[in-house]
Amino acid sequence: MSQIDLHTHSTASDGTYTPFELVRLARNIGLKAIALTDHDTTGGLNSALSAARNLGVEVIPGCELSVQYKGLMHILGLWVIPDAPALNAALFELRVKRNARNEVMIEKLRKAGIEVTYEEIKRLAGDAAIGRPHICRVLMNKGSVSSVQEAFDRFLGPNGKAYVPKEKFDPEKAISMLKNEQATVILAHPFSMSLQQNELRKELIRLKDLGLDGVEVFYPEHTKDQTSLYSSLCNELDLLPSGGSDFHGSIKPHIKLGKGTGNLNLPYSLVEAMKNRRAEQGLWT
Repeated sequence: MSQIDLHTHSTASDGTYTPFELVRLARNIGLKAIALTDHDTTGGLNSALSAARNLGVEVIPGCELSVQYKGLMHILGLWVIPDAPALNAALFELRVKRNARNEVMIEKLRKAGIEVTYEEIKRLAGDAAIGRPHICRVLMNKGSVSSVQEAFDRFLGPNGKAYVPKEKFDPEKAISMLKNEQATVILAHPFSMSLQQNELRKELIRLKDLGLDGVEVFYPEHTKDQTSLYSSLCNELDLLPSGGSDFHGSIKPHIKLGKGTGNLNLPYSLVEAMKNRRAEQGLWT
């Protein structure tokens, strides 16, 4: 048991495993540690930490924040305090705005001839923060679309009939909030930013000045060349390398916990390096 996965999701956001089920799966496949990093919520952390105590898997409490950027930028916070008051207050305000967004998208779906209600999406989502993946699942259950790809292409993606832009934090605020809660801040899947090497290097320097601690070097959609580049930039800029599968469960069936698409095999030494850095910073682990 020496492998890890530092990017996973549960039913607290848009995953299909409960926090307990996720930790149990990690135990069953032999992972030593996982980070629960649900989108814009810490709602599943206490449940995951409780499961960790019972199942003998190390759980690193975290979250994933979507941030405003010209491309796609996501920020992971690791070792987030589960009951972090300031962060949770900001995330609550964000969810209120996104609930309003969901209602507008649902109205657009109805105008497009899809009979769907907010109530049935909420029933499916349960206690999770409602997002497009939940709307997608309802559309699939109704037979309105045949796949996730079709749902996003026709209705929910940026070019879809029902799309409404999502309210996001800017990178400065996202990193500041996470640092104030004693988190280790990681740039998730940097390939999604679609930057050339020199542009990415400049952006990493800027983000490091804001408090960025590391980069998700190892990720299922990174090519070998991208992985090598991100690793080299971490070495050059003294940033921590991280990695994870971005596991969501059945909504992304090709992504396996701890393995991604089959090529991840991440050592616990990545966590040890982060813990050493946190000790230098005077932070808890």
